[in-house]
Amino acid sequence: MYVSQIRKFLRRPGQNESPVITRPPGYVLRLGHDHLDFHCFERLVCEGRDHLRERRYQQATATFESALDLWRDPLLDDVCHGPILEGFQTWLKEARLECIEMLTDSRLMLGRHRELVSDLYQLTTEHPLREALHRQLMLALYRCGRRADALHVYQAARKTLNEELGLEPCRALQDMQRAILTSDDRLELHVSA
Repeated sequence: MYVSQIRKFLRRPGQNESPVITRPPGYVLRLGHDHLDFHCFERLVCEGRDHLRERRYQQATATFESALDLWRDPLLDDVCHGPILEGFQTWLKEARLECIEMLTDSRLMLGRHRELVSDLYQLTTEHPLREALHRQLMLALYRCGRRADALHVYQAARKTLNEELGLEPCRALQDMQRAILTSDDRLELHVSA
């Protein structure tokens, strides 16, 4: 009776077959490639990455936002047991963070630095070892006229990396610090007319 109700619920107009198939010893749910949020998320991230590479920042922003709208937390927390599922969960979390970083880059290129500052502070607190987030926060702060705060972010990131891993910041983070110290023109937002 339950399977019958599920079949009715999942039946779509124009489809002759239900996605629920009887197959010994039970039932199988057959989904198309575009019916899982995971596959849609992956496709949207790839599209957004292409837009970002081609400097179509408005389209990249919209595509990354659509990808992140599919995200539901917590991810597989109640079913993640074993190395394969835990590995998949880790991969998905990394893919989400990468999407957030690319979305932030596209928003920075659109001049949305002021609206990013608070989110980036939160993200750097949640992920203190992700140097790209610190670099993005430094740039956003610099563009808001907050050079001292931007340099403070660098010092805090450097201290964390040293204490946690015994490492100095990556080259991109060091380059950002130098550019801020010298008020490098390349940090300014150049809007095409």
